[in-house]
Amino acid sequence: MKKPVFTGAAVAIITPMHADGSVNFEELGRLIEDQISNHTDAIVICGTTGESPALDHEEHTECIRYTVKKVAGRVPVIAGTGSNDTRYAIQLSRQAQQDGADALLLVTPYYNKTSQAGLLAHYTAIAQAVDLPCILYNVPSRTGCNLQPATLAELAKLPNINAVKEASGNISQVAEVAELCGENLNIYSGNDDQIIPLLALGGKGVISVLSNVAPQYTHDLCAKWFSGDTTGSLAMQLKALPLCKALFADVNPIPVKWAMNRLGWKAGPCRLPLVAPSAAVQQRLETAMRDFGLLK
Repeated sequence: MKKPVFTGAAVAIITPMHADGSVNFEELGRLIEDQISNHTDAIVICGTTGESPALDHEEHTECIRYTVKKVAGRVPVIAGTGSNDTRYAIQLSRQAQQDGADALLLVTPYYNKTSQAGLLAHYTAIAQAVDLPCILYNVPSRTGCNLQPATLAELAKLPNINAVKEASGNISQVAEVAELCGENLNIYSGNDDQIIPLLALGGKGVISVLSNVAPQYTHDLCAKWFSGDTTGSLAMQLKALPLCKALFADVNPIPVKWAMNRLGWKAGPCRLPLVAPSAAVQQRLETAMRDFGLLK
């Protein structure tokens, strides 16, 4: 059995930015402290929600380095180091290991995509270049590339291929992954509206956008499940559904950054090509946040 990197709710943390678009490290530090005080189980830095595609190399590596230093071992730090260029993914991954990250999050190649044989070669090359646990990230809606269960079963034979973040939305596919991989691979939900279904299939938790605005709630949702209070956990999942959907009413992380700003955080703007949400999306977020209890 492979020990999970974390159990519960990890936040896919935003990258706060100043009005001029530069990274606001002071606010990132405040966000990290708030997450830890609200019992988030791990911090994922430089993921999709952190706008990693728009960070240059120096910003990307500095965000990871800063987060590792700020967290100081209190919870695991998972560094997003995936790329559609295998060589660059290896470079980022080695740097993250050198800078003290506890694990890596590796999205499937995007745009150039690749075959299942290519995915095997890509992930094998990265895994063999580092010593850290690797969490593979399957999100076909963004990448156009689906990491299939049989491919995961082969990759799970590698000792440091630890887990998959499953954001395909295909529960049947996740069930097949659970069947084929068993204890050789941990499963995390990549969709906040599907936490309970994945936990029911043996999942270890969620890598969450919702945790940005409701860290304690998302932690508690998972903790209730693992304590045996599945009814209470399900009730929390259902209560959060309208907010989860509102947080994806536009391209992530546009809505969650707007929500964070609305809650008083200095999340700042998204970088182009992401732009501010429409008035309709803002109203939907406002309503969902009020109904959930985040706003009075």
